[in-house]
Amino acid sequence: MSDSPQALRVRHLGVQPYEPIWQSMSAFTNSRDSHTVDELWVVEHEPVFTQGQAGKSEHVLQHTDIPIVKSDRGGQVTYHGPGQLILYPLINLRRRSLGVRDMVTLLEKLVIQWLATYRIESYAKADAPGVYVQLNGNDAKIASLGLRIRRGCSFHGVSINIDMDLSPFDYINPCGYQGLAMTQLSALLPEPFPDKSLLQESLVALFAQQLSVSDIQYTSDRWVDPNFPANTDQKI
Repeated sequence: MSDSPQALRVRHLGVQPYEPIWQSMSAFTNSRDSHTVDELWVVEHEPVFTQGQAGKSEHVLQHTDIPIVKSDRGGQVTYHGPGQLILYPLINLRRRSLGVRDMVTLLEKLVIQWLATYRIESYAKADAPGVYVQLNGNDAKIASLGLRIRRGCSFHGVSINIDMDLSPFDYINPCGYQGLAMTQLSALLPEPFPDKSLLQESLVALFAQQLSVSDIQYTSDRWVDPNFPANTDQKI
């Protein structure tokens, strides 16, 4: 596979705990060089609240048995759980001549265009990153976004509520906004609900299109830190 901007490796990781995936993203970003192929990690997380770098503790309204992890992404507090589709774009922004705002906009447009294929009208807001739909005349958030840029490369990404238990969002001010309603794809689509694999496939294909990628390699393999000793598996 080439190291050109037209190349992308896509890893389908299934349901995973948050912290090992975060640490693996960070290690991948630290170890990559100008020739490293960009990657897109597709994952769901076990239940977890994550706080962004500047996250304020007052946005956690009630403590539960769901762990709270202080992350190094941007943004405030959010919830991840099974039934939420997460894309982690590990992209060399410099190589693609993209700025941070460009990447945020790309991810927002990705979700908006993807939802449009299911005839769902959605929109971004200049003062509150993410993607929203109208619900009873008010904003309801369907996708949350938080990035970290290191050495000109992105990690963390966008989480899209698909078919999940939304009740843990009641224990926080989602993304730091009091009373913000959350919604999900399953609440907006008629039956029968699309197969999860088809949802993932269409979203990944649209991401590759927006990034002008023509060389895609799909894999379910997990990324292994090249600094680990030979024949030692990194469990994530």
